Amino acid sequence: MKVLLINGSPHARGCTHRALLEIEKTLHEEGVETEIVQLGAAPIRSCTGCLACAGRRRCIHDEDAVNRVLEKCAQADGFVFGSPVHYAGACGQIVCLMDRMFYAGSALLRGKPAAAVVSARRAGTTAAIDQLNKYFPIAGMPIVPSQYWPMVHGSKPEDVEQDEEGLQIMRQLGRNLAWMVKSFALAREHGIEPPRLEAERKRTNFIR
Repeated sequence: MKVLLINGSPHARGCTHRALLEIEKTLHEEGVETEIVQLGAAPIRSCTGCLACAGRRRCIHDEDAVNRVLEKCAQADGFVFGSPVHYAGACGQIVCLMDRMFYAGSALLRGKPAAAVVSARRAGTTAAIDQLNKYFPIAGMPIVPSQYWPMVHGSKPEDVEQDEEGLQIMRQLGRNLAWMVKSFALAREHGIEPPRLEAERKRTNFIR
């Protein structure tokens, strides 16, 4: 069992990374393998809406991290997406990644539990969490809960170390994620697979 933790922050060892480390430590204690993927400061192009990737599990634009992350998704059993808060929203790198990743690779994600965690100096956290959480239901991914909204506070990792509640929330999220990953694996061992999509996908609008 493996969980992929994606750090959308341009700062590889900043506050978001510190939150992900707390989750990773807990997952290891629960016997779950992990990998942290650092997006870093390299630009990630936004989705161009070309639709060429539909069903291909790859984006046609191959110059950034999106396909590299998609290649890892097939072997992952769960996901954590981490982002700093920029203007009460998630950072640009992770939004561009998720726009393309979820459209091209939803078949690699369906039925796998996922969580979004954010870091901020002070505010904007719940809006950013809401933004990221909206990706999961449309891909059929159960959202992993904790004991409070999954956020940490601070301007630098040393500040996050003092956010005892925030780190506790990360640990509980890690335990819940480990439980879900193990439960889903046990279900599959007994022949219980995630529900299938209906054969014909309905796509409607309300313009006659």
